[in-house]
Amino acid sequence: MLLVISAPSGAGKTTIAKEVLRQFPRFRFSVSATTRKRRPGEVDGKDYFFLSRDDFEKLLSEDGLVEHEEIYSEYYGTPRSEIDKALKKGENIVFDVDVNGALSIKNKYPEAVLIFIKPPSVEALEERLKGRGSESAEQIKRRLARVPMELEKGRLFDYIIVNDKLEIAVKEVFDIVSMHLSKGDSGKEPLNGTKAN
Repeated sequence: MLLVISAPSGAGKTTIAKEVLRQFPRFRFSVSATTRKRRPGEVDGKDYFFLSRDDFEKLLSEDGLVEHEEIYSEYYGTPRSEIDKALKKGENIVFDVDVNGALSIKNKYPEAVLIFIKPPSVEALEERLKGRGSESAEQIKRRLARVPMELEKGRLFDYIIVNDKLEIAVKEVFDIVSMHLSKGDSGKEPLNGTKAN
């Protein structure tokens, strides 16, 4: 199973992805590559592959990325080798990517299951971003400017979950994962009408 979790920045996608990995040991995390600076506590090769701009562009020119996006003047992308390695081993993978990256993965791997984590409101999202204390006022402003586009593209996902209370959102994601694992989802069945609003 390829499980892709996406959301506006600050809506809780990384926390939820980590909970999936904790609850479902059969999953492994797809580590993205990025040119952004490492935040305190982040580990290279575990949270991200932290690359120089030149190294990232080299990977890009060699068609080594399944998807990539430039966000706030920094590159993010999913190395193709990571997915192919996991699929060869028959592993389930969790992706924590932005909306455009999620749709690119779905385009290349139609069996991927896309879950969009929606904030209860833009105001709540702004509070969460300020509460993180890891971004400047200008960075928060840039992140919030992307939200309308992200909400619009989130409507194309297989499932939408509103993260008002984290434990409820996590349980809803667990239910979706359990359902797909139990039916050995091949991606052949259309996912219609099961959107959580």
